[in-house]
Amino acid sequence: MSASIRAGSLVLYKIHPARVSAVGEKIEIELAGGKSRKVRPKDVSLLHPGPLNSLAALEAPEANVEEAWELLQGEQPTFEELAELVFGEFTPASAWATWELLQNGLYFAGDPAAVKVNAPEVVAALRAERERKQREAEEWEGFLVRVEQAALEEEDRKRLAEVERVALGDATRSRILSHFKVDATPEAAHRFLLRCGYWPAEYNPWPQRAGVVLESPEIGVPALPEEDRLDLTHLEAWAIDDVGNQDPDDAISLDGDYLWVHVADVAALVRPDGHLDQAARERASNLYLPERTVTMLPPALTEQLGLGLQPVSPALSIGLRLVDGEPRDIRIERTWVKVSRTSYEAANERLHEPLFARLAELTTVYRARRLARNAARIDLPEAAVRVIDDEVVIRPLPKMPARDLVTDAMLMAGEAVARFAEANELPIPYAMQPEPEEIRQPQTLAEMYAYRRLFKPSNTVLHPEPHFGLGLERYARATSPLRRYADLLVHQQLRAFVAGMEPMSRETLAERIAGIDVAGGRIRRAERQSNLHWKLIYLQRHPGWEGEAVVAALEERKVVLIIPELAMEIRMRPHDRFAPDQTVRLRLRDLDLTTQDVWFQVV
Repeated sequence: MSASIRAGSLVLYKIHPARVSAVGEKIEIELAGGKSRKVRPKDVSLLHPGPLNSLAALEAPEANVEEAWELLQGEQPTFEELAELVFGEFTPASAWATWELLQNGLYFAGDPAAVKVNAPEVVAALRAERERKQREAEEWEGFLVRVEQAALEEEDRKRLAEVERVALGDATRSRILSHFKVDATPEAAHRFLLRCGYWPAEYNPWPQRAGVVLESPEIGVPALPEEDRLDLTHLEAWAIDDVGNQDPDDAISLDGDYLWVHVADVAALVRPDGHLDQAARERASNLYLPERTVTMLPPALTEQLGLGLQPVSPALSIGLRLVDGEPRDIRIERTWVKVSRTSYEAANERLHEPLFARLAELTTVYRARRLARNAARIDLPEAAVRVIDDEVVIRPLPKMPARDLVTDAMLMAGEAVARFAEANELPIPYAMQPEPEEIRQPQTLAEMYAYRRLFKPSNTVLHPEPHFGLGLERYARATSPLRRYADLLVHQQLRAFVAGMEPMSRETLAERIAGIDVAGGRIRRAERQSNLHWKLIYLQRHPGWEGEAVVAALEERKVVLIIPELAMEIRMRPHDRFAPDQTVRLRLRDLDLTTQDVWFQVV
């Protein structure tokens, strides 16, 4: 365009039309809205020499774009020629409309200095792409409306998967959350998914957020190897568990004054570094959720080895004689046992029978020895939480002699294994707990709660050290190899020793322990948060719930209460009437599933 810029010319300033009002060392221009400014000549491009009296006159004239485009195929028109062909004349209004046509880019592209005519295939591709984007925009807007109205359709769930990843801790960004001005945090994303109906209130995200494995292994289970076993099927053996237990891995027998603790012989099939071992190591333990159980070993293996699940079961049996409350004459044997199963409640009703009475007598003597060594007896409320056919069932676990009997029998076996391994210089994982700074003998709930807070965490070590909380000089967890990998490690070492084979080295055990400690922390967090989740669901389904709580501790700004019926620990603002061990009645006020907070008021 050969004309020069003068007063009244139409120019392009950045991407906006401007009217030149004066030309000097700088060019004075008027913009839409009456604004004016002085710019350098290189800051503007001439679109039409004018005269243009007002930007308001830039109304687009009638156009015949497609006809002009067809006529210009293969041509390279000037800006002015294009304006005349499309709009019939070259005026400030048609010049501006032509520039907008170039910006649109469908039929023509380029700029006033170099106009380009798009080929038919280019136009077809551009049109298809724009139609696609238009459809996507319309679908996006429809999706946003449905989210806002909590009226999701099936295809919306694919879009919301990005929000779910944030809610599960797998991502930190989400376009959808950004649009709704929601923070990209797991709690906020969880709340968003509940509000829009993507997740029902019952959905439990805590195991995935904890990073635990959520599938039981599907690995073939080999046949039991042919090997010599001591036949103890003549002895009456009982596996005593909670109602509904699906993995019975220990049972108790008496042979005169000789006590046998039989343990499922898991290491007979799970050899170090085999596929089963690697699967169990990855999971570290069974994951017990109220809604389901994820096992560390294939269910078929439990069905084959669980004590009492078959007419006769293979076991690794720990035999001992109690002398002055200490395990003596310790034996570790591969055995055959015939096990009957019963519950704690049923066993409690049989404590007058000779076998159960003798077991209670032995375990009472053993317990007295532990208590004399300052073993801590902390009986804070516990409850089993289960989801059965969508109903949340919370069953407080009563304290009963039969439960104490089994606990001490298992501790006897653990101490016996630790003594056996130490005497035979067999490396195994030992459990230890340091002594707290202050030793107490708590009696009330508040005293037990306070004492527990003084405890130092227990650790897994490769040399025998005292376990303060249990009141034992040495101890190894060895009675749950179906559900805890640390116990399985102990069994693998014991079986190697019994069979005259080379056990794993301390270095190998240290590597195993380090891995399962990390996984075990995730398991405990997932179980704790899942139990609380379902307790909150229970409360949500019972608005106005009322129940009793016991004051466990008075803190500076909060008071800690325990609700025995729910085995739930809560914190409230201090109340003048609160005192340690006082029983108060509470009513549910509100709760938040996403933060796992719950609020009560004193009735």
